Amino acid sequence: MKIDHICFAVRNLYDGIAYWEKVFEYKQMTKIVENSLQKVKVTFLSKDDSLTIKLIEPLESNQSLVNFVNRGGGFHHLCFKCSDIDVKMDELTGEGLLTLVPPQPGEAFNNHNIAFLLAKYGLNIELIDTDEKAGML
Repeated sequence: MKIDHICFAVRNLYDGIAYWEKVFEYKQMTKIVENSLQKVKVTFLSKDDSLTIKLIEPLESNQSLVNFVNRGGGFHHLCFKCSDIDVKMDELTGEGLLTLVPPQPGEAFNNHNIAFLLAKYGLNIELIDTDEKAGML
């Protein structure tokens, strides 16, 4: 497994993008994509020789994430890319991680499966097994 991106939850994607561009010199690398199953809007940001950043904005129906961003938002999850999401899910749940969201299509990844697990210390983990990002600019 390797880290694919770090995700931050924001109240407004346009404000979040502008902040990351101005303060950290990141550039938007994808269009904004709506993930209907995860109930968020998503965009990815990049910077040479640095990790990819994903920003998410909750849809109205995602009340827990709306509450989180209304309290200031911030770090949401680490995403790890693996070679086989089903095998890695079995390994990680065998190590005691809890499944939050079983594998399901993620629109931000051209409908390749994504999954979420909860690790120790409250660490929210996303798993993917693709390099694809929807809406590349």
